[in-house]
Amino acid sequence: SCFLRHARSRNYVSESEVCKLEPVPLDFGDYHPLKPITVTESKTKKMNRKGSTSSTSSSSSSSMMDPLSSVLDGTDPLSLFAAAADPVTTTATMDSTRKKRDKDDSSAVGNDFEPWSSKRGEILARYTTTEKLSIVSGSFFRKATTTGSAVSDKVRTRLEELDDLEEGSQKELLNLTQQDYMNRIEELNQSLKDAWSSDQKVKALKIVIQCSKLLSDTTVIQFYPSKFVLITDILDTFGKLVYERILSMCVENRVSMPDNFSPECVNDTAKETCLNWFFKIASIRELIPRFYVEAAILKCNKFLSKTGISECLPRLTSMIRGIGDPLVAVYARAYLCRVGMEVAPQLKESLNKNFFDFLLTFKQIHGDTVQNQLVVQCVEIPLYLTLYSPAIDWILQCIAYRAPEVLLTEMMERCKKLGNNALLLNSVMSAFRAEFIAARSMDFIGMIKECDESGFPKHLLFRSLGLNLALADPPENDRLQILNEAWKVITKLKNPQDYINCAEVWVEYTCRHFTKREVNTVLADVIKHMTPDRAFEDAYPQLQSIIQKVITYIYDFSVLFSVEKFLPFLDMFQKESVRVEVCKCIMESFIKHQQESTKDPVILNALLHICKTMHDSVNALTLEDEKRMLAALINGFIKMVSFGRDFEQQLSFYVEARSMFCNLEPVLVQLIHSVNQLAMETRKVMKGNHSRKTAAFVRACVAFCFITIPSLGSIFSRLNLYLHSGQVALANQCLSQADAFFKAAVSLVPDVPKMISVDGKMRPSDAFLLEFLCNFFSTLLVVPDHPEQGVLFLVRGLLNVIQDYTWEDNSDDKVRIYTNVLHLLSAMTQEAYIYHVDKVDSNDTLYGGDSKFLAEINKLCETVIAQILDHLKTLGKEETLKRQSQLALYFFNTILAHGDLRNNKLNQLSVNLWNLAQKHGFADTKTMVKTLEYIKRRSKQPEMSHFTDLALRLPLQSRT
Repeated sequence: SCFLRHARSRNYVSESEVCKLEPVPLDFGDYHPLKPITVTESKTKKMNRKGSTSSTSSSSSSSMMDPLSSVLDGTDPLSLFAAAADPVTTTATMDSTRKKRDKDDSSAVGNDFEPWSSKRGEILARYTTTEKLSIVSGSFFRKATTTGSAVSDKVRTRLEELDDLEEGSQKELLNLTQQDYMNRIEELNQSLKDAWSSDQKVKALKIVIQCSKLLSDTTVIQFYPSKFVLITDILDTFGKLVYERILSMCVENRVSMPDNFSPECVNDTAKETCLNWFFKIASIRELIPRFYVEAAILKCNKFLSKTGISECLPRLTSMIRGIGDPLVAVYARAYLCRVGMEVAPQLKESLNKNFFDFLLTFKQIHGDTVQNQLVVQCVEIPLYLTLYSPAIDWILQCIAYRAPEVLLTEMMERCKKLGNNALLLNSVMSAFRAEFIAARSMDFIGMIKECDESGFPKHLLFRSLGLNLALADPPENDRLQILNEAWKVITKLKNPQDYINCAEVWVEYTCRHFTKREVNTVLADVIKHMTPDRAFEDAYPQLQSIIQKVITYIYDFSVLFSVEKFLPFLDMFQKESVRVEVCKCIMESFIKHQQESTKDPVILNALLHICKTMHDSVNALTLEDEKRMLAALINGFIKMVSFGRDFEQQLSFYVEARSMFCNLEPVLVQLIHSVNQLAMETRKVMKGNHSRKTAAFVRACVAFCFITIPSLGSIFSRLNLYLHSGQVALANQCLSQADAFFKAAVSLVPDVPKMISVDGKMRPSDAFLLEFLCNFFSTLLVVPDHPEQGVLFLVRGLLNVIQDYTWEDNSDDKVRIYTNVLHLLSAMTQEAYIYHVDKVDSNDTLYGGDSKFLAEINKLCETVIAQILDHLKTLGKEETLKRQSQLALYFFNTILAHGDLRNNKLNQLSVNLWNLAQKHGFADTKTMVKTLEYIKRRSKQPEMSHFTDLALRLPLQSRT
């Protein structure tokens, strides 16, 4: 009870000076901790003087080989650092690296080559059918059986299987759906792996031959590209199994073969096995399976001779000439290119020959045999021609990869000479480098014009050209003419789907090279084509893509919203989910690119409309993550709006925003913070001396916050904003308004629940409440008393609320709060407070250390200390002794910091608390020792000699 009467008198200025770190002059020389580290190689000569030892630097050259360096080939980071000091070494390293890279570039396929695997999914998705399919089934679907152990049995079994290889034991499975067919192919793939793993190699070959035969069947022609993908997956598996089997035979003494081994390293057994596979395949009677199976194991030629692959490729290319059906032939060529690029990408001549062979047979596509087949299957020529695209695109991609300009030009000239070359032209534009196409854009447009419209659709050709021009720029003088020529064709398209597929591509070209006028014209044309019969409903992905491209290139929003047709274009997004996605896209672009705040009315009105669309999409089913994302975008916009010194206009904008975005709590929180910031900006402009007008404006800001905070759901958001807004009101000399905020906060404390949701998980609220109250106490120190209320009416009110609040049984937070209240009351008894609010008189000025005021504080203090001591008594049970020890020490430290220990009663209380903390052996010895050392250090300071006596009265007890 004597605590406050004997609160330590503080001189905050001198205390601050004592606590400051002592400045020490430092001489760093050349060293600075933030400088980059440089390693220098130093070589010291051996000294010849008698008695001196020879010494070399740790980084000097050594004749001994370092095992780590040899593995790393001198490329470890430390070697590179050291080499930086030696230009000769650096140049040599760079030269060797460059040579190595150049060598790799010429022989291997780099990351810039799009692999077949990336095209696979697209082909399967695009070429589908609803017609029934058939598949020839042998004994493959039965579970693989193990072979007999006797050699004669094994030989007999293999001979029987070889006899059976191409005839008998097969039946045709008819009327399969596409999915059934794909499942059967997958079963065949699994059967192949099972047969191989159970050492039934002939059976595995039989499966592969039967699968290859399926590639000669074009009865359901529109499914052929997908069938090719599925069957060649099996061929790839087979090729890999055979290669790995032979490679495993080359391993001697557990030493594996290097990647670039020579045939001389291969043992006779492996070579014999390899030849055996090629002889087996050569005995296949039908051309198509013989070609495909040999192509699948093409890589195995590496085991036989260095020139094996280069000799095989031309022969296989010539074999394809024997395939009569042009569609089957072109896919065979594509497979050969695929295998060729994988095993010998340097042998481009064979790939080129493959393509030129195709050009010679190109006229077959328009021959009578094909036309009759299409009539039987009821397939139109334009659809039939698109079946060739994946194969021709792949062949051309392989040829064009890192090809010289001369070769590309020659191929282009050859394509020109062919009649009806739209299909080829499309593949050339898909496969050749974009820079090559863009530089000859007018030539390509000329060729597109000459194409026969009845075959391959022209709009697809313009789409392919547009895709190239999105990646590379055409000559500047041709740009407008290119757009005009393309758009003449695109705008005449009657089918909305064809139209939008083309327009989507050419919008990027327009945005890239032209002004908002041309972009506006293109958008107007899209609206004109897509509005009739609500065609836009089937084209949302393309329309979204157009918006994305426009905002990518026109990211100055004052220019964007001056494009007359931009907002009408947005009106086509009538499906809410798509509309919201588009709005999010626009807002993300605005937040990313808008560098300076804006007050442009065009931008504000348009973005308010877009944000309102996002906000209105929120309903009871909206996920919290989605709400957070929408709120973050709207907040980003709010932060970018500034009317400069026109503060009233700024407040009006915030009022309008509050009415528009009332369903998103984070937006309301942001608006409250923004309005508080506006009030502080006003104070800054007026330098704290408000005029009648600015005082009224600040009160309007305060009123905005006061009526907005209750609408928030989160109780801690409300508490913190009441406190924050009260601090702002106090800073602006709005004392009655500040009192209102603080009263509201006090009255809200009883409603704090025991558990609150934090990041989707329920957590106890005690820690959050404790943090808030400590912050609140710090503010209450400077809040002056109301003339019509009692002394410290806010502190009393808060203490009553804390007293009545239902705390958890196992919680000591109530005592920790009371201890913090003692800190506050101690600070209130000082003649001059530690901090003040500018132009606001706190209680130290109002009361001037009046004895009645101090007596009131003392009464409060007595009550608080009584509560703390009562609580310590309740913790006397065995299970709570540890908590009692911790709290006793916590309270002891409070008295040490804030009490005047020259008073005997207070001194005795502190000694009792010290003993209580140690009484049952729960005190942390290190903490107690450090506390005692601190007291002894303090005793040496001026006017602190009484701490010497205190230290003698504080014994340290051992754990035992």
